Amino acid sequence: MKFRAVIFDLDGTLLDTIKDIADSMNTVLRNLGFPTYKTKDYCHFVGEGLEILCKRVLPDSYNTSETIKKCVEMMKIEYQKNWFNNTKPYPGIPELLKELEKRKIKMAVLSNKPDIFTKLFVQKLLPQVNFSIVLGESPDLPKKPAPDGALYIARELDILPEQIIYLGDSAIDIKTALAAGMYPVGALWGFRTADELIASGAKKLINSPGELLEIIS
Repeated sequence: MKFRAVIFDLDGTLLDTIKDIADSMNTVLRNLGFPTYKTKDYCHFVGEGLEILCKRVLPDSYNTSETIKKCVEMMKIEYQKNWFNNTKPYPGIPELLKELEKRKIKMAVLSNKPDIFTKLFVQKLLPQVNFSIVLGESPDLPKKPAPDGALYIARELDILPEQIIYLGDSAIDIKTALAAGMYPVGALWGFRTADELIASGAKKLINSPGELLEIIS
């Protein structure tokens, strides 16, 4: 089966966002009077949306709906001020995307990051890339690992799910791909481990973005 499209996760796959996420959330936690975390800890906290991130970083005794809601709103404000400080594409990503476009492979982004941020990041940091669709978290579709967003992209592209590679760096991404009937590939340069990706069902692991071209070929 020839692959005709690639769906990319955003954080940990296309963009290295972890330091700005950690710095912003730690600022929120300090302002709330709570302990903070090391940047590397956030690699395990992110991936399932902002509300889940807040649930994971708040102390158990303060994990109430009211505090979580306050944390989410504060994080949106803080992150909007600081997301551009350190965030950048991973080495090899711009070259990969340019080559995929040259080969006429359709490209899309599907993230659990809020939709407004997802679109902003792609527009500002990957402005030369012709993504067919860019989707973040919104009330319209369930978050990953629900397959709805991936299947919506397949329908919009008019491409069969089995002709689409889904590239991501976490179990959430691999589960999304499998649920949607797509080919799951794990990115080892991201936030999670090879063991997690293998255990969740990745068909292939790649060490650098350019290796994706070998799968497509």
